[in-house]
Parts: sequence; C-alpha cells; structure tokens
Amino acid sequence: MIIDCDTCTARATACADCVVTFLTIPVRAAPPVPVSAGTEPGAAAGAVELDAAEQHAIGVLAASGLVPPLRLVRAV
Repeated sequence: MIIDCDTCTARATACADCVVTFLTIPVRAAPPVPVSAGTEPGAAAGAVELDAAEQHAIGVLAASGLVPPLRLVRAV
C-alpha cells in the first residue's frame, strides 16, 4: 500500500485525525527523496509505503485507540 497525501481526496478535511499525519509529520517536512530502484513507479517522494505487516500493525494500534485510523480516500 502506498499512501500519498497529495492524492487523498480527504486531504485538508481529515488530516488532523489520520494516522499518516500522526506518524509522518517529521518525514513530510524533510526534503524530497529521489525515486530509487524498488520504489513503485508514480509514487510521490512524500508518499509512505506500508507492507502487509505494517498495515496490520497500524490497524491493531488504531483499533486499540493508540493512534488515529487511516483516513485515506483515493480518487477513483
């Protein structure tokens, strides 16, 4: 799963209560990272890539109330 806040249709309306904002504020403030081998084509430099284990862990943390849930809404 690649989460790119720049393409989220809920951006600006749900950011304050989204786990991505919660976890990546310092990352998104850093300079853009060049796209390297292994990065999904078309992914933005500020995007966050989560594998299945990370997605599950965030789901468990959110269900426990330790972090806000993912509010990503992709454009169709």
